[in-house]
Amino acid sequence: MSEAVDNTAPTRPAAVKSADRTVELLEVMSRSERQLTLTELHKELSYPKSSLYMLLQTLVSRGWVEVDPQRGSYGIGVRALLVGTSYLDHDPVVRTAIRVMEQVRQQVNETVHLARLDGADVVYLASRESEHHLRVVSRVGRRLPAHSTSLGKALLAERGRAEVDALLPERLEALTPNTVTDRADLHAQLARFHAEGYAHEREENTPGLGCFAVALPYRNPVIDAMSCSVPLGRLDADHERQVVSALLAAARTITEVLRQFGR
Repeated sequence: MSEAVDNTAPTRPAAVKSADRTVELLEVMSRSERQLTLTELHKELSYPKSSLYMLLQTLVSRGWVEVDPQRGSYGIGVRALLVGTSYLDHDPVVRTAIRVMEQVRQQVNETVHLARLDGADVVYLASRESEHHLRVVSRVGRRLPAHSTSLGKALLAERGRAEVDALLPERLEALTPNTVTDRADLHAQLARFHAEGYAHEREENTPGLGCFAVALPYRNPVIDAMSCSVPLGRLDADHERQVVSALLAAARTITEVLRQFGR
């Protein structure tokens, strides 16, 4: 006698409402450049005000949220910083890349970044600054649209056209007048970068700045990339070749080390 077989896919477990709301609230505050009032958070999240207030008070008492009593506004607290720092401390990619990034910085004396693809954005995980007076400074945790950065372009170039379209929003935001926002132009650019083995952009993300990036193919799909940012005032053909060569060598080193440890 044959047995019936259930071929239905497992259903995704239902989210716990309180946990879901807590995470969403913290994400909203993390994206804001200033503290937000209860009214502003209510408008953004549409939670009942009483429930939102109690959730905020719980997070304040636990150190995840800080409150300005005079303005009645709320922002991310120190506990969130500690957890974020712990994430970086325990990430083997960051630990491996940091040492190589410092070597690249010493070779080219330009600011070097490590970032990870998160949806349609890249998030900066580490940075080593140039010793030049005129240099680039990017904080860890900064989030930028992938299509406008060399880091994001290097990672998108490792994906197929359909996957890129699924990742990116329908409308591509222009961060500067030079940002590539036409989808066909972006796909052509990504195809060229895939063939060249590295990505680059000039003033698509920041005026006066050029940037070069390489993906770190220690895993598939690729999610991490390393870049070097150079003010255009000191970017000539020789320096460009030096930067690209250093990045390509660094990517090979990091990939070899991580693959040895099964990453």
